[in-house]
Amino acid sequence: MSTLEPERGLGTGTLVEPVPQVSHGDGDHERFAHYVQKDKIMESALSGSPVVALCGKVWVPGRDPKKYPVCPMCKEIYDGIGKPQGGDGEGGGK
Repeated sequence: MSTLEPERGLGTGTLVEPVPQVSHGDGDHERFAHYVQKDKIMESALSGSPVVALCGKVWVPGRDPKKYPVCPMCKEIYDGIGKPQGGDGEGGGK
């Protein structure tokens, strides 16, 4: 059964949604600085709620990101935002 399909039963269904994995401790096997919207970081700092990075990682920030290398997937996504699709990025036309 897919987690996005309702369970089949006696006329009612229950939608089962996956629970995101939230990291709170030092057990992360990856140590990267991730890209997150600035307003979300401030909100998380005040409320303790998790944030979602461009790469999809969900966690509660608590470390100095300057101590870690930038997540390659976040960087690739960030670098691709706002660039024209299907071109070589050089601008101009033929």
